[in-house]
Amino acid sequence: MALIEFQRASPAPSFVSGLAAHGSRPALITPGGRLSYEELDARVESVVRRLGRNRRLILLSVDNSVASVVHYLAALRGGHPVLLTASGPDYATRLIETYDPDVLMSDTTDPEVRRAASTHDLHPDLALLLATSGSTGSPKLVRLSHRNLQSNASAIAEYLRLTADERAISSLPLHYCYGLSVLNSHLQVGASVVLTDHSVVDAAFWELFVHTGATSFAGVPHTFDLLDRIGFDRMDLPTLRYVTQAGGKLPADKVNRYASLGARDGWELFVMYGQTEATARMAFLPPQFGTTHSEAIGVPIPGGSLTVDSPDERGVGELLYRGENVMLGYAEKSSDLALGGTISELRTGDLGRITEAGLFEVVGRTSRFVKVFGLRIDLDAVECRLAQSRLTAACAGDDKGLVVALEQPGDSDLAVEILTRELALPRSHVQVIPTKRLPRLVGGKPDYTKVRAGSREDRVAEAPKSSTADPAAAVRAVFVQVLGIEPGDADTFVGLGGDSLSYVEMSICLEAVLGSLPRDWHNTPVGQLAPSRPGRKFVARTDTSVVIRAVSIVLIVGTHAKLWQLPGGAHALLIVAGYNFARFQLRSKRAFASVARVALPSMLWISVVAAASDKYGWPNSLLVNGLVNRPGDHWGYWFLEALIQMLIPLTALFAVPAVARLEERRPFAVAAAALGFGLLFRFDVVELSKTFPISRPHEVFWLFALGWAAACVDSWRGRLVVSAVALAAIPGFFDTPSRAGLVMTAMLLVSWVPSVPLPRPAQRLVAPLAGASLYIYLTHFQVYPPLERWHGPLLAVTGSLLVGIAGWLTARRLIDRFEAAWRAGRVSPRPARPSPELMPR
Repeated sequence: MALIEFQRASPAPSFVSGLAAHGSRPALITPGGRLSYEELDARVESVVRRLGRNRRLILLSVDNSVASVVHYLAALRGGHPVLLTASGPDYATRLIETYDPDVLMSDTTDPEVRRAASTHDLHPDLALLLATSGSTGSPKLVRLSHRNLQSNASAIAEYLRLTADERAISSLPLHYCYGLSVLNSHLQVGASVVLTDHSVVDAAFWELFVHTGATSFAGVPHTFDLLDRIGFDRMDLPTLRYVTQAGGKLPADKVNRYASLGARDGWELFVMYGQTEATARMAFLPPQFGTTHSEAIGVPIPGGSLTVDSPDERGVGELLYRGENVMLGYAEKSSDLALGGTISELRTGDLGRITEAGLFEVVGRTSRFVKVFGLRIDLDAVECRLAQSRLTAACAGDDKGLVVALEQPGDSDLAVEILTRELALPRSHVQVIPTKRLPRLVGGKPDYTKVRAGSREDRVAEAPKSSTADPAAAVRAVFVQVLGIEPGDADTFVGLGGDSLSYVEMSICLEAVLGSLPRDWHNTPVGQLAPSRPGRKFVARTDTSVVIRAVSIVLIVGTHAKLWQLPGGAHALLIVAGYNFARFQLRSKRAFASVARVALPSMLWISVVAAASDKYGWPNSLLVNGLVNRPGDHWGYWFLEALIQMLIPLTALFAVPAVARLEERRPFAVAAAALGFGLLFRFDVVELSKTFPISRPHEVFWLFALGWAAACVDSWRGRLVVSAVALAAIPGFFDTPSRAGLVMTAMLLVSWVPSVPLPRPAQRLVAPLAGASLYIYLTHFQVYPPLERWHGPLLAVTGSLLVGIAGWLTARRLIDRFEAAWRAGRVSPRPARPSPELMPR
């Protein structure tokens, strides 16, 4: 094929060519530093020179990094049409096959120059190629010109009233037109963009937001679901000026609620309407209408116009858009890259009307397209793609997700893999319903109404299976298995309500799929959990708190059964309880439910035991024996009582928005204050009852607070401070040096050793012991005494551990059955899984 040299291009947009005009102002900000406009311009110019004069088609895999921004801007400045895609080979493979790019670029590898000049006839106006509204897994692309990009960047900057003082944080990916428009519009006015790949559910995202003084962030509807989950309404963000929303319809009640929240806290909500075909934006809802016309998409952007085509008697018709930001047209094959503008107006495919207030409103869609998770998806194309894999399917859906009826029940995993990988959708937004035959109308066409309804009789309840060939699917399968929740890519273990007991099972299962896990994996978005480098097969690293939990429950049972005398396991677990409180429960919106998961099964078991024994009374059943202090009642469950009596007031305290905001801003300071409070009782500055002095909640709270503080430090200096406090406080508190030594060892381990290398057989033993620790603790008081009398202490300990593990497994099966029945509509309440944040020891 002949090479086509020296093809000319239209001038680059001013937000690309005019970077240097903004001088030393910060252009890009990352956790590692800042890049000024002058420095950005120099880097862009350097890449332009390396790319050369020959105009070529560049496929650029991007993430939210400085290198991605530089490469994108250099391609535009050099006149090279750039095809943006997400990082990773799965996203690029079909595009490479279809369009045969001349150059492949990414952040992680050197550019792969496939030819010195292009084999394609590239139209002079062609600047950018994007998948429609993000990615549909189809090679059909939107062709955008330099003028399209410039027009849209200017319009957005105008209606958002952007100035050089703005500082937007990259809450969306750059390969998505919405995320890219944030970058373009801010570069247009000399403003700053804070680059991060963190999700909004990650504490690091908000730490960076506050630290950099960010003024805005953008979100799709799913983003606002996540904000609800993390308690965004309680956050203190003094520099926030506005929030934008697009990528699908946000329910009117949520628009109203967030607009009201903005009015309360001093920021504005801009609801926007757009498509990639219009270079991202066509309309916006002025913030003053957010609470009064929350169902509307608003008014056209500056320079654009909307009309309702052929309205019916209700005034409803297809929305048509005109403006300089309307695309050149679509590309479905490489020869289309030679085309200029093929359309003058954009038929949106959305049904709309004009309200009495003069605002536009979308009321439906005209074709088989749905917008899920901000991605516009052609349902017919999905069916064709599945047919290529010999899967007979009928696909329906709405903004909440896809529903696919599949005639091959045994191929459900394959269908899910194709849909989630090639559509770039979270597993939680894809539902595959195996069925004996597709529902059809009289004429033989699929009955999409029935598919959308998802007939319960045709559903096959199958747990997703892991796949070593697709680690992402395997990770999602583990979340479903352990939490019963199908996660989105931006979800995290903690954000989904994970706690310390489910953490045990989750970490073991994930390690089997991915290898060694990062220390902060529980706060890492699911989409970023990736396989690690292969390590030693016989050895696996296990979270230190999990190992301490398993060892301590064995020490507790063995000490009670007189197999050995190693007291202190319960107090060591108080430190682990505080450590896990800070990691899992402190900022959870399900904190009270987590306390209930400890208290309710414990109260139920102790009540049964009390009914059959005179050792326990109603104070034991209600977990208040330490408060009532009846002389004849058993004190065996003191730890459980102390833990619950600490957790209830703490959970109530941090449910107060002002206190929660303080903790979010100064987590270690709050933990240190709690530790100081506990030390007042430890050193008898404040004295209460001295009955059972190492068992009452006020006397042992400082141990809980030590673990809490250890979880909040992230530097060796902080760990030294916490360790020094422990070395000063633990000796002298206990009656024996061995107990003090055991507790001190646990404290130093959680502070300094994040994970412990264990042989895999040992890990397989540790996991059930830690996971079942609640049930072992609850039942061992009834199991070991008769076994010790009849068969000796060794069998007493072994039997207690086995009974507890059996109880744990049985309870899990029962709970899973109840949850399955609830999902199928046979049981209305959903029982709480007894997987507590902080296991009683």
